[in-house]
Amino acid sequence: MKDDIRKIGVVGAGLMGAEIALTFAIAGYPVRLIDQTEERVAAARERLLVLVRKGIARGLYAPEQKDPIFERLTTGTALESLADCDFITEAVFEEEGVKAEVFRSLDRFCQPGCIIASNTSTLPISTLASYVGAARRSRFLGTHYFSPVSRMKLVEVIPAFATAPEIVARVRALCEEAGKTTVLIKDVTGFAVNRMLHAFVIEAIRLVEEGVASPEDIDLACKLALGHPMGPFELMDATSSHLCLQVHEILHDAYGERFRPRPLLKQRVKAGFVGGRGKPGWRKRR
Repeated sequence: MKDDIRKIGVVGAGLMGAEIALTFAIAGYPVRLIDQTEERVAAARERLLVLVRKGIARGLYAPEQKDPIFERLTTGTALESLADCDFITEAVFEEEGVKAEVFRSLDRFCQPGCIIASNTSTLPISTLASYVGAARRSRFLGTHYFSPVSRMKLVEVIPAFATAPEIVARVRALCEEAGKTTVLIKDVTGFAVNRMLHAFVIEAIRLVEEGVASPEDIDLACKLALGHPMGPFELMDATSSHLCLQVHEILHDAYGERFRPRPLLKQRVKAGFVGGRGKPGWRKRR
């Protein structure tokens, strides 16, 4: 695998993209992480430094690993700097138009043999593949990671209509070399895990709307009774209710009534109660 894929690029230095880049840097690959501003990539690098230091304290990494990891992980703001990459993952805002512009640019800059993957959580991969030229579509697919990427082992691998089987096999092997477990998923809106997860999240919000239980108690019940590592409201606060609402709207458009966004979720997003960094969410801060 290392003979085929020697350098990796990641577009988008947010929560997901930064940790995807870290995953491959830990696996021994030179990785280039790109975002629109130096401030964003600097902030991402600092978050990853904190993450690795915590991992060293918990015995997940050896102290001597830290410097080589960050020597392999470089950052920048120019998509053109990914021109020599063999594998690139897109992890930008979950909006088709934003992703389309990234893919059009990558298609212009990247070498013909480069494999391009999207970390979209809901958008059909064949739709996104339409934004690269026909010659590259056999090397385009979806790789959907889960948050936090540094701890969650699963990657959904989703071929588009034109993806070559050998590219699917190559990318699955690459992800597994980086410590992930892959599952092969048909190209449908929301794929498999998010369709199950967000049906669950919608019902959890409905329970709060009906006054059945508080967000904190629902989270506790899910952890203690179902064995979930975090409850649905804790998850929304970590990834943001705004993103959750976007996903529900995409799923509702594809599948109808069963994924209709709950009124309380829409109300809280409009009011700014979205969670994420520094914003109030569902759970009371302690």
